[in-house]
Amino acid sequence: AHAAVAATPVKGGNLKAAGFSASTADTLDPAKASLSTDYVRCCSLYNRLTFLDQAGVPQMELAEAIDTTDAKVWTIKLRDGVTFHDGKPLTAEDVVFSLKRHLDPAVGSKVAKIAAQIADVKAVDKRTVQVELIAANADLPTILAMHHFMIVADGTTDFSKGNGTGAFVLETFEPGVRSIGLRNQHYWKSGPNVDSFEFFAISDDNARVNALLSGDIQLAAAINPRSIRLVESQPGFVLSKTTSGNYTNLNMRLDMAPGDKSDFIEGMKSIVNRELIIKSALRGLGEIGNDQPISPANFYHNNNLKPRAFDPEKAKFHFQKAGVIGQSIPIVASDAANSSIDMAVIIQAAAAEIGMKFDVQRVPSDGYWSNYWLKAPIHFGNINPRPTPDILFSLLYSSDAPWNESQYKSPAFDKMLLEARGSLDQAKRRTIYDEMQVMVAEQAGTVIPAYLSNVDAITGKLKGLEPNPLGGMMGYAFAEYVWLEP
Repeated sequence: AHAAVAATPVKGGNLKAAGFSASTADTLDPAKASLSTDYVRCCSLYNRLTFLDQAGVPQMELAEAIDTTDAKVWTIKLRDGVTFHDGKPLTAEDVVFSLKRHLDPAVGSKVAKIAAQIADVKAVDKRTVQVELIAANADLPTILAMHHFMIVADGTTDFSKGNGTGAFVLETFEPGVRSIGLRNQHYWKSGPNVDSFEFFAISDDNARVNALLSGDIQLAAAINPRSIRLVESQPGFVLSKTTSGNYTNLNMRLDMAPGDKSDFIEGMKSIVNRELIIKSALRGLGEIGNDQPISPANFYHNNNLKPRAFDPEKAKFHFQKAGVIGQSIPIVASDAANSSIDMAVIIQAAAAEIGMKFDVQRVPSDGYWSNYWLKAPIHFGNINPRPTPDILFSLLYSSDAPWNESQYKSPAFDKMLLEARGSLDQAKRRTIYDEMQVMVAEQAGTVIPAYLSNVDAITGKLKGLEPNPLGGMMGYAFAEYVWLEP
């Protein structure tokens, strides 16, 4: 009985939280949102048509229902009785305007590439929207749950007011400094629980943790492993861990030496000590992976793909066959790709034991993504979570993928990608995606040893925070759902 009582949200209190990044470019325009700081604010002010639950399954939010018979033409029925902060009722025109903005190059939407599959959006009546896609895509309800697809009022040009249908009404917004939102008294859902929500950034990790420990804030986002022991040693504080599919990976280009020899790739996959990488490079903050970009947080994760064993003898056999023993082979690493330097050193040490020499080249963060990523023969990447296998595969592994990190090209893979995208049969899609994950793990030149965990540190009085596949801080939407115990 006690637990049931404890789980009842308490109303009241002022929530203060600190993220890790801020800039004068901070924005309340959902289409342009690019950092967690923007996402947190947008989640508090606006709503989406759908949102992803803890299991990564799309649930209805502003949409009451989303239906299709062919995965190409979709009918979206909107909730009745929803109003914007300025009192204007939500109608189909707002949804048409919000979706069409992403198609306008002048807007500079961060999801323009994903939105490009929309052929037409029109209002059928006040509460019904029809979306027609260029080609069938069964993932539309999940795509609409991405932060950028928040619904704004028709005709909005000034986003500094944050006029949405969301849980908080904007009181103050100073880009690069802070924002304050007050509880929306006319909110269409039962939340939020807190009276106000203040959000700002403290970029220094130690300072962020100290602000939490001294009671200035109730949540310190994304703290680093070194700060974890400090928080754990203080009574009255809790760690909230989310593993949502962010990963650092080792890329070997299949179109350049030495990655053009399949034995070299096989050797690399056997010399990577995944357990040690989690223990040492990630300080225990990760979940083991087997070179599949689809994480355990995703509904379509293939559980049958077991992590490759660390096997130096097998690696040596393949390296000898590839004729690379005795050469010094460069691996490019940088602080720009989380923990990549530590990973590279672990790989280098294991390889040295079998007579294989790697030269770890540490390069600065500045310019890493433009000068080395996708370019160097062996280098690291760092990929943020994406909500669907289709987006990850299209971005990273199809033959025409813009970020094809190992230059993996397979006509069979491309064909399966299109087939799964257009199918409304979930079981069939799962079978196809399972097989595609096996293909990537066995054929591509990318090693994904682990999924990185994000850790938010919170006061024990903050309740209701749950993990979410869209990222830390409950997929950045925590302010609406949490409550403070007095």
